[in-house]
Amino acid sequence: MFWRLFSLVLCQLVAAGLGWYLASPRDEWPLALAMALVGGYAWFVVDSTRGLRLLGWLRKGAEGDVTIGSGLWGESYDRVRRILRATGRLTQESDNRLKDFLAAMQASPNGVVLLDSEARIEWFNQTAATHFGFDVQRDMLQHLGNLVRDPGFAAYLSARNFQRDIVMPGKENRDSKPVRLSVHLHPYGDGRMLLLSRDITAVEQAEAMRRDFVANVSHEIRTPLTVLAGFVETLQTLPLDDQERQRYLGLMSQQAQRMQTLVNDLLTLSRLEGSPLPSAHEWVSVDMLMKQCEQEAHDLSHLLSTQSHDLHFACASGCEIAGSAAELHSAMSNLIGNAIRYTPAQRRIDVIFRQLPDGGAEFAVRDQGPGIAQEHLPRLTERFYRVDRSRSRDTGGTGLGLAIVKHVAQRHGAELGIESVPGKGSTFAITFPGYRMRCANAVSVAL
Repeated sequence: MFWRLFSLVLCQLVAAGLGWYLASPRDEWPLALAMALVGGYAWFVVDSTRGLRLLGWLRKGAEGDVTIGSGLWGESYDRVRRILRATGRLTQESDNRLKDFLAAMQASPNGVVLLDSEARIEWFNQTAATHFGFDVQRDMLQHLGNLVRDPGFAAYLSARNFQRDIVMPGKENRDSKPVRLSVHLHPYGDGRMLLLSRDITAVEQAEAMRRDFVANVSHEIRTPLTVLAGFVETLQTLPLDDQERQRYLGLMSQQAQRMQTLVNDLLTLSRLEGSPLPSAHEWVSVDMLMKQCEQEAHDLSHLLSTQSHDLHFACASGCEIAGSAAELHSAMSNLIGNAIRYTPAQRRIDVIFRQLPDGGAEFAVRDQGPGIAQEHLPRLTERFYRVDRSRSRDTGGTGLGLAIVKHVAQRHGAELGIESVPGKGSTFAITFPGYRMRCANAVSVAL
């Protein structure tokens, strides 16, 4: 302020001095005073022009630079520019943090919906859009109750008791493909709410499978135990001749073998699920595996029927698989055993191991059995799932074989494929990736 007054006084003194110098002796004082007023007015015009220039710069949003000069207006311009730049940096940092926060919520595996105090949608991520069928162009600022029409959720929203979550069907829920959501509302701020949704379909299916597994294991073990207990009581209480006794002992041995097979399969599944993945550096000869499976297949075929099956084995010799010999043998023998059990005697069964053009390999078992209806194929690898329960028990199956095959395939990076046509037979194939295979001059030969 001092320099501002000083410049005004200096301007008037200079103008008055100029008027004194130019005036005649008689008009020196009047002209000097007049020039002092002119100098003050000129200073005011220049000062106002600088102020107006600063005001115009502010009105335009303080964009770009403007020449103000020094003094009060120049210092004001510099200070305002520094404040605006600092505010701009803070605003940019806040915007970046907001974008990072929204990006994090967008990447969340759970659905996130922000609601205002009237339960209208302010923002939602893509997961929530999938869960509820929201559209960002259509549904923003719409009331949540108008978009989510599930009766259970409507009661939950109107009750305003959000201490627990609710389970409801998702937008894509179908009888053939159920979708279950866990939805929880969390109040925050001034009446606003945060909705979190989580797809629990897999969790509920796993829980249902666990319940079915326990029930099936109990049933599968209880049945032969009941038979054994009945035969033991018969042997203890009734007088039997040697022929009857031998018959009962044979049936008891059959039920004991059934329980042993079931327990062995359960132990195999437990070991597969709890053990480390098989090494990719231990190589197993495919020729050896196929010869073992062929011998076991002939033995099983003769055991089940007096008229054996028409078995054909073909193998690309010289191939090796990286993995566990015991697991691979279990998977292959399970597929072959299933084909023998479910294919009528004297029908043809082909067991083929061949190298694929991409460097991988395929182990396939093709039978001429009764085939399987398409609706059963997706569930065949579930534990204890049977297309025909009575027939499975008659053939000695436990309902765990294909579950074991699926686990072995997954542990070796392979895929299990199933094709079947009712009345024409089935094909079960395990496709191994190239990095698990090593073949030297592989040639397909019949074993």
